Amino acid sequence: MAANDLPVKPFLKWAGGKRQLLPVIKEHFPKDAVSRTYYEPFVGAGAVLFGLRPKKAVINDSNEQLMLTYRTIQDDVESVIKTLKYYQKKHSSKLYYEIRNWDRDTAVFNILPDFVKTARLIYLNKTCFNGLYRVNAKGFFNVPQGRYKNPAICEEGLLRGISDYLNASDVAILHGDFEQAVLGADTNSFVYFDPPYHSPVSTGFTGYQADGFDEKEHERLRDLMIRLTGMGAKCLLSNADTEYVRNLYRHAQFEIIPVQAKRRINANAAGRGEVGELLVKNWKDQSSS
Repeated sequence: MAANDLPVKPFLKWAGGKRQLLPVIKEHFPKDAVSRTYYEPFVGAGAVLFGLRPKKAVINDSNEQLMLTYRTIQDDVESVIKTLKYYQKKHSSKLYYEIRNWDRDTAVFNILPDFVKTARLIYLNKTCFNGLYRVNAKGFFNVPQGRYKNPAICEEGLLRGISDYLNASDVAILHGDFEQAVLGADTNSFVYFDPPYHSPVSTGFTGYQADGFDEKEHERLRDLMIRLTGMGAKCLLSNADTEYVRNLYRHAQFEIIPVQAKRRINANAAGRGEVGELLVKNWKDQSSS
């Protein structure tokens, strides 16, 4: 298979991933989205990034291990593939829990090569229960092993395809606060926000990071969207369809668009299935376009 024929799509299962909703989201992209500098401060598994494939992008996430994985696939994909092939050959319950528990010894974990940390995250993601990324209050990965007969632990073509895209394009890979991630945005930018969703009930997913994302953070994000609107950047945001979110974005510069999404990954079964979501858009398309 030629390099330009390799697939480019999410290589991880991720809570809140946009693979199912991508066709609807793309309907609301700016018409010139691919030529703009693309910013995604909550990139997650990258469904929207890989669906758009911009030539210039800045991606970010608060999950340090996730962003290390993007950087290592960009810089050293063959070492990642080689390690995953070994895990695929040796996969067992014993191996799963041994690798899962590596982060309990912080001193040892911190000195592991980047490609080993990357392969670990991918291996756990492909073999853990329901593809759920969850850490406890100490930041330790604590999801039990899933029941899969033949998990796709090493997807060589996909990993190489992603590496090729990241190297052929101008993609900055950051790890930090969402406000810092968009500091370079201007009138020639397209920003897509996919934060941890607002959840007024306990069925919401809250274990993505140990520190969570509360309503103050949602308000800070809303204020950032207002500032970016004033700068002329085009912004699109996804969130849960709750009264709180509707009220939060009830401003003249925003258009609120209800959509339906299918959720397959959630810590609680009540959060799976078809759910109402919102897209919030900060520009009006010209009627003549």
